[in-house]
Amino acid sequence: MRTPLLRFSAIPVRRRGAGALGALLLAGAVLAGATVSPASAAVPVASASAVTASSAAASASSSSSASSAELPPDGDTVASPPGANDWTCRPTTAHPDPVVLVHGTFANRYENWLALSPLLKSLGYCVFALDYGMIPGVTSSGSGLLLPIGGLGPVPESAAQLGRFVDLVRTATGAAKVDIVGHSQGGMLPNYYLKFLGGGSKVGRLVGLAPSNHGTTLDGITNLVPYFPGVADLIYTVCKACRDQAVGSDFNTVMASRPDTVPGVRYTVISTVLDEVVTPWRTQFLSGPDVDNQVVQEHCPVSLVEHVGIAFSPTALHLVTNALDPGHATPVFCG
Repeated sequence: MRTPLLRFSAIPVRRRGAGALGALLLAGAVLAGATVSPASAAVPVASASAVTASSAAASASSSSSASSAELPPDGDTVASPPGANDWTCRPTTAHPDPVVLVHGTFANRYENWLALSPLLKSLGYCVFALDYGMIPGVTSSGSGLLLPIGGLGPVPESAAQLGRFVDLVRTATGAAKVDIVGHSQGGMLPNYYLKFLGGGSKVGRLVGLAPSNHGTTLDGITNLVPYFPGVADLIYTVCKACRDQAVGSDFNTVMASRPDTVPGVRYTVISTVLDEVVTPWRTQFLSGPDVDNQVVQEHCPVSLVEHVGIAFSPTALHLVTNALDPGHATPVFCG
């Protein structure tokens, strides 16, 4: 019997302000006349001692076992979200595939998965979460609450990082395959891993929350780039992934050279009609066999959830748990 979803009332403040594709606000600031540089756009780096203490405290509080309080073997220094990265976890018959969580642009694993990670853990899954796309000199180690910000590097490089992490999870757990849940860029880049890096044989399901599957216009911001080349240079110097996710980018041309899906993998896309970041929102949908495109408002017409909030929406998270375990799916209501 599926346990009821918790009602999550809080969304991290910085994520509300920055958005999953921070280039939108960055471009807006420049267009408004602000003077911004890559250095000033970066968040100040915490001291090494503060980083160590904060990371250790956050990790320790997420689990009662000493082993799960340790840093994962990928060497990451960011605190794990509650319920994630217990490297002694062994999958059960009910949930044989570990779940790997992939955060979005300008985010990290801790803040992006504060809701979903403990929920999946409570349902009996082995849960793992990585950080990727960190840029030296722009992002750095931090407590996991405000620092670092990731998802900035070129998507192919980040997808390779995901591939290495998946192999670590499979080795540690003994599982043949993993399921992946990603938000925004994190819902799209796994598909590059599946299509071009041989991940199709290692992944059973891919669930994307507001994924940038076919690029984004950022509500038209990317269409202004040719008229403001300085803005483009600023955004793309800091965030190569922002360039990759723009409609018409070289990266999206490569992605479009192959079908949306890979045989043997089951796909679920969960979108919101109020998405203001990956636009138009219908471009998030995938075409092909074994694809289930879902919209939050089809289950909750009054939902006002947008791009960032979808990772904390009880309705959306219920759709995630149904997608991961369709044999025990339950009716989805407003939350």
